[in-house]
Amino acid sequence: MKTHTHYLWFETKKRQEIIDITDELEEQLRESGIREGFALVSAMHISASVFVNDHEPGLWHDILHWLEHSVAPWEPHRYRHNESGEDNAAAHLRSLTLGHEVIVPVTNGTLDLGPWQRVFYGEWDGQRRKRVIMKIMGETWPDSRRV
Repeated sequence: MKTHTHYLWFETKKRQEIIDITDELEEQLRESGIREGFALVSAMHISASVFVNDHEPGLWHDILHWLEHSVAPWEPHRYRHNESGEDNAAAHLRSLTLGHEVIVPVTNGTLDLGPWQRVFYGEWDGQRRKRVIMKIMGETWPDSRRV
């Protein structure tokens, strides 16, 4: 089995952002030469997420609204974690809710995503340097073996 590792670095302009990273994952898959296997994408910070969903700005607005009004409002006084001097307890809860990693199947050299599916980085406590790991694992074969 072959592996390929790549790190993405982010320093968002806003405290919260949703960033489509599918094109970068596809580029790393091409560079890897892997034809069958899996791509693991994981946020390496506890106040960020990686998730699969639809690339539609209205949905992004809805996700941010849902997180703020139903899941983890950004109200620092509500959380015991913030008694430590931090103010990002809501970011931790948002990361926990959406998850910090995804595994995407690789079939015949392409990401095997469903219709409309894309891979996103969700930043919940940004404006500082953070990273994501892309680990692609699987088998390669000559072009003559294509399915």
